[in-house]
Amino acid sequence: MSPTDDGTWVDESDWESTEFTEPTDDETAGPPPVVAVVGRPNVGKSTLVNRILGRREAVVQDVPGVTRDRVSYDALWTGHRFVVQDTGGWEPDAKGLQQLVAEQASVAMRTADAVILVVDAVVGATAGDEAAARILRRSGKPVFLAANKVDSDKGESDAAALWSLGIGEPFAVSAIHGRGVADLLDAVVAALPEVAESASTRGGPRRVALVGKPNVGKSSLLNRLAGDERSVVHDVAGTTVDPVDSLIEMDGKVWRFVDTAGLRRKVGQASGHEFYASVRTHGAIDAAEVVIVLIDGSVPLTEQDQRVLSMVIESGRALVLAFNKWDLVDEERRYQIEKEIDRELVQLRWAQRVNISAKTGRAVQKLVPALEGALASWDTRISTGRLNSWIKEVVAATPPPVRGGKQPRILFATQATARPPTFVLFTSGFLEAGYRRFLERRLRETFGFEGSPIRINVRVREKRKPKSR
Repeated sequence: MSPTDDGTWVDESDWESTEFTEPTDDETAGPPPVVAVVGRPNVGKSTLVNRILGRREAVVQDVPGVTRDRVSYDALWTGHRFVVQDTGGWEPDAKGLQQLVAEQASVAMRTADAVILVVDAVVGATAGDEAAARILRRSGKPVFLAANKVDSDKGESDAAALWSLGIGEPFAVSAIHGRGVADLLDAVVAALPEVAESASTRGGPRRVALVGKPNVGKSSLLNRLAGDERSVVHDVAGTTVDPVDSLIEMDGKVWRFVDTAGLRRKVGQASGHEFYASVRTHGAIDAAEVVIVLIDGSVPLTEQDQRVLSMVIESGRALVLAFNKWDLVDEERRYQIEKEIDRELVQLRWAQRVNISAKTGRAVQKLVPALEGALASWDTRISTGRLNSWIKEVVAATPPPVRGGKQPRILFATQATARPPTFVLFTSGFLEAGYRRFLERRLRETFGFEGSPIRINVRVREKRKPKSR
């Protein structure tokens, strides 16, 4: 018995030796569209996400603020693939409410293809709900209002009262019981594109996020890039609550730097602002195609550095590592940095790395070729024929390890998507994680992919049912 990627178990001994059939359109389509579920704390967002998924994935607790960051899950409804994104609720802080509501909604607007606003129908529309609705009305994205906690016909009038929010018909649902959720999902998938809009947007300047822990030199680097030797073309703002993106010309080419100003944390700010910073970081990464992670080279790597890097890796964006403050790095510190990289960034050997000083301008010009190289890798596609010829040679030299007395075979390989390069291997048995890492290393040795993550998914051939006579 071997586990498949989705956690089910199949009996390999019952498989027949049959020819492989070509993957379906679902296997080779582009990235699925994204649906963001937003709302105040404790209105039932995570419960609704679990109901949409048909399984318990999102953490649910009767305490506001359990979900702190946005988490994405693959979902399927009536044959339509999409990603549902569970978001942290904003904290009901009277001073920071408007700002946090605006930030949460603006991040959803920029990164999702549709938004579900969840409102507690029993409580009714609050000031926070109204603020979110105002922002979402201006977004241009399909917005759906889920009037939650309508457990019976008696609550229908509570849901009807939410027409006042001005974002269309309230869908009376009970996330905990499933009532009305099917009607909501039917409407949502009908409005979704086949492929995520962000994946098909290839025109215009390439989008760059500059992220890192506080005081690492992000503002100094942005100012250096927009200095006398390079010119800011202009600033682009969306609505009044949207972050401002800077268009900066470097080496004759215009780049769009997405705003990350909210990352800076001031002394004495409440925990709600740490959440705000986390939302801004996620938003900047999701809105970008390539991310420059700025690290202070003069001090040891920190847990905050690792956390930011984890966000980038999970997002699948192209990556450039920029070790800043190199003017403060002596010979001993350089030796320590190499040791830290070998020890703590071993899984990021593929990332482009540039040692710079935003203060003095040292090696800042090397960022442009690093960004271009990372994006070229991120966009790379390998033809199915070339990929399968390569797989055949690699497997012949180094077969997959035997599992349960049987040696799995790779029947067919295809690159499902680029941005990031994602490969699907159709196999006769489960491939160990170590062998997948081996294949990734060999892919990089042969095809490059410097500066881009690679994803390898395995589809185990399901056992065939005996034909009825």
